Amino acid sequence: MGLRQQDLADLVYDIFEIDSYKSKMGEDSDIVTLSFSVKEEAAAKDLENFLEKGYDFILDADSTEGEQSDGTFKVFVEMERSRHSPEQISEILDGVGKIAGLDKIKYRYYKNFRSQEATIENITNDVPTDKDSYGVNIEEGKLANYKGFFNRSYLEEISMLGETLMIKKPYADPLAFRFVDYGPTQNTLDSIQESFNTNDFAEIIFLSKYIGDYNITKYGHKLTFENDGNTLVLERIIV
Repeated sequence: MGLRQQDLADLVYDIFEIDSYKSKMGEDSDIVTLSFSVKEEAAAKDLENFLEKGYDFILDADSTEGEQSDGTFKVFVEMERSRHSPEQISEILDGVGKIAGLDKIKYRYYKNFRSQEATIENITNDVPTDKDSYGVNIEEGKLANYKGFFNRSYLEEISMLGETLMIKKPYADPLAFRFVDYGPTQNTLDSIQESFNTNDFAEIIFLSKYIGDYNITKYGHKLTFENDGNTLVLERIIV
């Protein structure tokens, strides 16, 4: 029996990723990949079957066998990159939204810090539909990529689930942060209303040793990390 409306309610996260994972079917420039985060393994398998059987333009759908480091199970979708890709992604999201009870769905393109509402307009603007535009988008998005930003760090694991950034250094406990902002350093710093925090110098030292050679500053509860003219703003979550 196929899935019906709301069968996967509260089991699928409302933010998915586009072009964040390498394709198994071909070159990344030829294949669009989607990845959904699911709370239970059985639900991930149900979503995989729903996607693979329900859309003839999907080349492959697959789910992870075990729980991932962020505590979720991933469902991956691969489809040909073409001018039809934005409409096909929207069609998939219409189905996923109904069976998962999601009124609004967001996406990250290429592990970007920022999530966007999954409208056809946004998807059309962000998702490359040919090889040439794919190469340009990936090159331009490297530092906005939450793994690319930490390219000089000591970290072994970096992931985002919803608006929570998780990082882990070898032989250390993971750290969690809430994403606040990202962009060119001066513009980003100008948008911060809080005052420079001089009381948490010990935390700055700790984070510098944990992450590596980044200029880290604290304003109120907000932490800023600078890399190559761009600044990331986070708030620490104690887990």
